[in-house]
Amino acid sequence: MSGEQNSAVGEQGSAKLANAAKADESTKPSKAAKAAKTAKTAKTAKTAKAAEEATRAGTAKPVKAAGRAGTAKPGKSGRAADAATAGEAGGTGEAGGASRRAPRAWKPESRLAMVRRARRINRELAEVYPYAHPELDFRNPFELLVATVLSAQTTDLRVNQTTPALFAKYPTPEDMAAAAPEELEEIIRPTGFFRAKARSLLGLSTALRDDFGGQVPGRLEDLVRLPGVGRKTANVVLGNAFGVPGITVDTHFGRLVRRWKWTEQEDPEKVEAEICEIFPKSEWTMLSHRVVFHGRRICHSRKPACGACPIAPLCPAYGEGETDPEKAKKLLKYEMGGYPGQRLAPPPDYPGRPAAPLGTGDE
Repeated sequence: MSGEQNSAVGEQGSAKLANAAKADESTKPSKAAKAAKTAKTAKTAKTAKAAEEATRAGTAKPVKAAGRAGTAKPGKSGRAADAATAGEAGGTGEAGGASRRAPRAWKPESRLAMVRRARRINRELAEVYPYAHPELDFRNPFELLVATVLSAQTTDLRVNQTTPALFAKYPTPEDMAAAAPEELEEIIRPTGFFRAKARSLLGLSTALRDDFGGQVPGRLEDLVRLPGVGRKTANVVLGNAFGVPGITVDTHFGRLVRRWKWTEQEDPEKVEAEICEIFPKSEWTMLSHRVVFHGRRICHSRKPACGACPIAPLCPAYGEGETDPEKAKKLLKYEMGGYPGQRLAPPPDYPGRPAAPLGTGDE
């Protein structure tokens, strides 16, 4: 091969190598692109680490959205219109995603912080339930006293479905005191434990007739002397028939105040004493109604509707129930869920539907 041929071959080979190198260089990222990619990776890692630390510390801030979950109070809007949504409050959900999470860790708080939180919960509940009321039908103190005695171990709805026939036959303490036990038992049978309740009604009616001139007394010490009447029943009557403030510690009230860490007491009288120290006396009666309303409608015993709760950000037990807003909405009861309430004759400002009488199938 001549020198010229060698030179040509060499030039061709050099050209091929140059072209290959150029093509390879075009497929490699530039220095600027490398730097941008590195910065983005570092930022993502930093964000993920911060989110993980916030989750562990339970510091993710919940956002209210009860209005969207169907718990906004009828005809009004306000702070209570929103509750904790999925992806927040528990601090472990992804943005835009709704998932069930484990209860968040609740940090210990001072007595002052607990009192402030408790009073804020009361204010929030006042916005959600401005129409809160006793859910027993009554027209006078005697009817409320009898209905409250009958409400033990049954629902207010069942009592309300039973008392119209009862009061039609025995409208006064004198009438009920003279009732034949068997006839009284038969009327109140739907409320359960009818024999024991009949004895209590006969006893308290007789005491009202003989000791109080047929009138229900307006003092706690007198009411608790009546057969079948304890502090809970006495406070219901005093607060709603006489306007005397009192805390009514029923099953719902005791369960919620312990769930909210207002008290650790189990005994109703001790619960009453501790809650009375947290709130001014003027709030006692309405506080009782609001807490009971919330326990019956949203904060259920076995499966709370956490995702539809207007006070979720203030609740130490958030996450014990359903946190998905749509699923939680299906758990709502009475007017919150679009169903009838417990009263056959509710107050004029009640936003829900009245309950149906006994025997109509809506029981």
